[in-house]
Amino acid sequence: MRINLNLKDAIIFSLSLFLLGCKSVTPTPAPVSEISVKSDTAVSSNKTPAKSNEKQDKDWRPDLYTVKKGDTLYSIGLEHGFDYKEIAQLNQIEPPYIIKIGQSLKLKELKTTAIKPKVLDKKLEDTVITKPLNADAATPQGKSLDEPVVAKPLDSAPSTNTTQNNPPAPAANPTQGVANNTSKELPDINDKLAQQSRPSPTNSAVSNAPASTSSSDWSWPAKGKVINPFVEGGNAKGIDIEGTLGQEVNAAGSGKVIYNGGDLRGYGNMVIIKHDKDLLSVYAHNSKSLVKEGQQIVKGQKIAEMGSSGTDKVKLHFEIRYQGKSVDPLKYLGNLAQ
Repeated sequence: MRINLNLKDAIIFSLSLFLLGCKSVTPTPAPVSEISVKSDTAVSSNKTPAKSNEKQDKDWRPDLYTVKKGDTLYSIGLEHGFDYKEIAQLNQIEPPYIIKIGQSLKLKELKTTAIKPKVLDKKLEDTVITKPLNADAATPQGKSLDEPVVAKPLDSAPSTNTTQNNPPAPAANPTQGVANNTSKELPDINDKLAQQSRPSPTNSAVSNAPASTSSSDWSWPAKGKVINPFVEGGNAKGIDIEGTLGQEVNAAGSGKVIYNGGDLRGYGNMVIIKHDKDLLSVYAHNSKSLVKEGQQIVKGQKIAEMGSSGTDKVKLHFEIRYQGKSVDPLKYLGNLAQ
């Protein structure tokens, strides 16, 4: 009987040790914790592109621009997407718009708000010219540049339109550019853009420039074959459309004419239209201009006639610039019928 009790106690003791041993075993961590870590990592990595997109959308243009040799208000305006007259007014620069090397020009206000031009006294001449008008003849009496100018039908255009062969000389010529610059050669904007070094967000802003919300916002500026396409980061700042002398050049979008002249080397007679605070369109090598600076333009309106000014072949050089930087026009024009 005693032997049986000892055997029973031994069995109970063994079972107790076994249960205690099982209880003391450290459990292996469940793989769920590892998955949750990976999930957190994935979430954080998804936030990174959002921050980079914020940087890409940031306006790259400086609040202050320092004038360099060869600069004119024309070239500065084109490179930064501003009306040269607004730059002049903001910085209290009077005709003939002379700027000096090392001079600081304020641009900050232009990035968010358009400068309201002063009310001018002299009447606007009816003659359409291929040189930019001076500040004293920019608007009719009692009106500002912000007020729309109703475009006349093409058949009622004044017969005094001048061509590239006989341009009048304006009283005040902003192309005097930087004072003390002994070279009389007009600045080459393509060379200047290629030479200037920009911070990395600049390039991102160009490649990620928002396209038009609708293809109906834009139309082809001329009918013809694209003989020179846009090249990202190359010397081709836009596209070249082949055509015939005198062929219609039409506005690709509605906006305001901020430049009309032939003062930038390599472009010939050129028209620039500002569509909003970020977008400009450029129409170069025209034989004749049919618009005035300050004039409001509607999409599809005839603004010039195709020519070969500043080049060796009849063609239209067309650019779209976002914050002054060239972008691929085909991203805006798409596959619209030419």
